[in-house]
Amino acid sequence: MKLDRQILDLAVPNIISNITVPLLGMADLALMGHLASQQHIGAIALGTTIFNMIYMIFAFLRMGTSGFTAQAFGAKENTLSILILSRALFVALSVAFFILIMQLPIEKLSFWVLDASKDVEELTRSYYNIRIWAAPATISIYAFNGWFIGMQNAKIPMFIAIIINVINITLNFVFVYFYDLSSDGVALGTVVAQYIGLSLALIFLLKKYPHLLPLWKWKEMMQLKAFKLFMRVNGDIFIRTVLLISSLSFFTIVSAQIGDTILAVNSILFQFFLFYSYFIDGFAYAAEALVGKHLGAGDPRAVKHTVKRLFLWGLMISLPFTAIYFSANDLILRLLTDQSEVLNNASPYLFWVALIPLITFPAFLWDGIFIGATASRPMRNTMIIASIFVYLPAYYLLTPVIGNHGLWLALFLFMAARGISLTFFAPRNVFRFSD
Repeated sequence: MKLDRQILDLAVPNIISNITVPLLGMADLALMGHLASQQHIGAIALGTTIFNMIYMIFAFLRMGTSGFTAQAFGAKENTLSILILSRALFVALSVAFFILIMQLPIEKLSFWVLDASKDVEELTRSYYNIRIWAAPATISIYAFNGWFIGMQNAKIPMFIAIIINVINITLNFVFVYFYDLSSDGVALGTVVAQYIGLSLALIFLLKKYPHLLPLWKWKEMMQLKAFKLFMRVNGDIFIRTVLLISSLSFFTIVSAQIGDTILAVNSILFQFFLFYSYFIDGFAYAAEALVGKHLGAGDPRAVKHTVKRLFLWGLMISLPFTAIYFSANDLILRLLTDQSEVLNNASPYLFWVALIPLITFPAFLWDGIFIGATASRPMRNTMIIASIFVYLPAYYLLTPVIGNHGLWLALFLFMAARGISLTFFAPRNVFRFSD
């Protein structure tokens, strides 16, 4: 079918782009997992948690930019398209400048929240003070990626992501094994790779879309009404993202409080969740582009048909993932670490890994659909419900009884609640356009 081809044309490049991210995380953990001390695994896990809290909070720029751009593309409004990108980059650089100014307070707050052993904390602080300088590049790339996806072009973000992560993995290996920089080398490799990625995004803009650049005007970019709408939608997504990252970071924080071994175990097992999430997010990104385009073009029937096909694809992707995670999780685990203590302690929790795909895919797909519809308020509300009224109560009720299993079950209830809540809100906020 033509629609299936459109979905795959957008989803496959996004899947390739997305998978490079957890592959990088796995490579980093594998590098640390084969060093002499497990504290390096914990340092990478906590350092990544800090930057997830810092950077991924501002992933609203990618999401908001994607939805607005897709609708402008569907309506064939070229001037609006370039203005959306310029607004996103303006916000991105403003946020990055603020982060660099607030570097020390953010560090103090992060380590006040995090609770780890002295050795892990010392390694994490050093990692943080290097990687923080990637902020302008990292956040600007979010804006560019959202814009390219909204323009129905998933190949450019794919190429940029591949280059970034190949360079990052290569530099990490060189810095760790040839310069003996351990976790600091991973941080330095990330900084260099991110600025190379930003340079590539600018080159693609100049080469692929030169006809849009003369349409840009400062006065139109800063038009108050348009900027307020852009910031309102992004504000809702910001709150949603803060709660999401806080919930996922809570998983790591609690793991660290249990002990270095459980922190290492949960950090490695969590890579299965991240790998799948980045894979299925390729279809969510396709949803952003297609739903936004059809709404911009005033075609609500196409919206409904697209949503149905996306969920069919989600199910078809989730079933084989479940089979692979069920049958090969121990093999994959051994690729990530050879530390016998970590392997032995991970075994009781491997069955959770097999449940990840089927439980979580509705939430990921609905996110993309709602972003394409720029229906940001229900996204915010469902995240409030899932994180505050499901995840936290489940954690505090279950972990005293079943320990680390309770933490994993709380995480799964959180993801299921997101999918169910968004399904409930969809008729009014996505399909209302067909009324």
